[in-house]
Amino acid sequence: MDQQRENQSPSAKIATSVVQVMHAYTGRGPTKARATINEDMVTVLLADTLTNGERTLVENGRANRVIRLRHDYQLVMRHDLIGIVETELDRKVIAFMSQNHIDPDLAVEIFVLEPAAAG
Repeated sequence: MDQQRENQSPSAKIATSVVQVMHAYTGRGPTKARATINEDMVTVLLADTLTNGERTLVENGRANRVIRLRHDYQLVMRHDLIGIVETELDRKVIAFMSQNHIDPDLAVEIFVLEPAAAG
């Protein structure tokens, strides 16, 4: 498994690590994740993120509570998520933003990187 991870691209490593952190915090990770790395930004798109309990709340008209709960998770996961990107890319994250969507079940994590040094 370590050899397989070693051969992954930086974007694949980031996506996999974000899923693992989410699983550790919520008890269930997204089933799909894709990270895109641009010049000064990393975007991680996650799908199928909700737990069974959160889905039950949504089905019973409590989607706003689920969104608030997910926001709370992002606040406590923030340090770990930023650490993943900074370690993998060896660049400082200067801003982190997160957003969740219920239907379809998607989330996005956005990391803005400090501009790379010229030269």
